[in-house]
Amino acid sequence: MQVLNVILMLGLGLVSASACANIYGYIDEQGAAHFATEKIDARYQLFLRGKQFDSSEVTSIGPVKPELARYLSQHPNLKKFEPLLKVASDEFSVEPALLKAVMAAESGFNPGAISPKGAIGLMQVMPATAERYGLQGDRNKSIEQKLADPETNIRLGARYLRDLSRRFPNQQELVLASYNAGEGAVQQYKNQIPPYPETRNYVQLVTQFYQLYQAGTATGKYQAKVFTRSGPTAKRLYMTLPGRRNMPTSAAADNHSPG
Repeated sequence: MQVLNVILMLGLGLVSASACANIYGYIDEQGAAHFATEKIDARYQLFLRGKQFDSSEVTSIGPVKPELARYLSQHPNLKKFEPLLKVASDEFSVEPALLKAVMAAESGFNPGAISPKGAIGLMQVMPATAERYGLQGDRNKSIEQKLADPETNIRLGARYLRDLSRRFPNQQELVLASYNAGEGAVQQYKNQIPPYPETRNYVQLVTQFYQLYQAGTATGKYQAKVFTRSGPTAKRLYMTLPGRRNMPTSAAADNHSPG
């Protein structure tokens, strides 16, 4: 409950109201967690309300809510890639909480995620973005194969977030909008979040997850086990955003190449 109390304090205003939304979720019969920025059907229950964690509903509705929280805080790939996240965070001065939130929303911690538009890996980096940072294919590996490497992928994603933060200082909502839609789209709309349903929902989702990780839900304070179910989709996260074409076998995002 200490974590929940900390998260409730975030309701005092870490982000602007335009970057807040309710988040819904459920765990299916195979043990896979599903999150969405809308109540898509009756299976989805309120997980996050506005800026804060709805602790009253966690305790009154049942165990599904803590399980959803544990999916975000104790996913096996978070622990697996924690050293890489720390190195990238230190190198590019990007908060670990932000890296984790982007990773959760972009790929659901799936290093093999590939979006319909070609974004690759944990941080869903476009090959064009990687080329801009000097990544090149060679006779041994294509640029796509190199991007599939978690270390390379996390490092490039962190570097891109660092550069976007420099372009839009103290405007995290624009950093996230640019990561999703490209900084050219943000500039096109006079440095505002573009009116794309996917991008607006993406900003809301990542902001909420960022608040959770920043509050300490990724520190292992939830002790109960959640990854006990069997099946091919156990330990998988699915993110559904209105306006986004979701993939049936991964949680990849339709990340766009920057302009």
